Amino acid sequence: MLKLKIRQNLIECGTDEAGRGCLAGPVTAAAVILPDNFTNTILTDSKQLTEKKRILLREIIKNEALSFGVAHVMMKKIDEINILNASILGMHHSIKKLNPKPEFIAIDGNKFKPYGKIPYECVIKGDAKYLHIAAASILAKTTRDDFMVKIHEEFPMYNWKQNKGYPTKEHRAAIKKYGITKYHRLSFRLLAEE
Repeated sequence: MLKLKIRQNLIECGTDEAGRGCLAGPVTAAAVILPDNFTNTILTDSKQLTEKKRILLREIIKNEALSFGVAHVMMKKIDEINILNASILGMHHSIKKLNPKPEFIAIDGNKFKPYGKIPYECVIKGDAKYLHIAAASILAKTTRDDFMVKIHEEFPMYNWKQNKGYPTKEHRAAIKKYGITKYHRLSFRLLAEE
């Protein structure tokens, strides 16, 4: 059973990102504040859920959250500041959209940079431990997937609607055959080692 939050008496948001390991597309982050009476038995780390369940949960989260924010950090910025900094920047952008302002931030993973003076805690595998981080992982993943499906129509040969920009054999074979697009991250190793 996932816990609601770390600090029971504070307005606390959970934040997570999706798409860190992808070769194409943005890294997308989300932040969510859930009400203190929130419960859900299927909500967990988005990677453990089917697409159908993620889409169902997205609607529940959007309807029941006190506040949520989602932000893309695009490829050029990722190449400029590296993927870790881009992930943290995305989290900062999504936290900025929250109202009320959180008094505590719970982050999935082990790296973060202070956001203003708000205290925070990094939680390894936090999306499988806390409901608000899991909720953020769902919003980040589904929003990013929607983006990848949309740009798939522009460049169908990379099959992004299926691989979502991750380094699958098929995606790498398409890069080798067709070259790179404006959506590829140039700072990443786009082709597998020969």
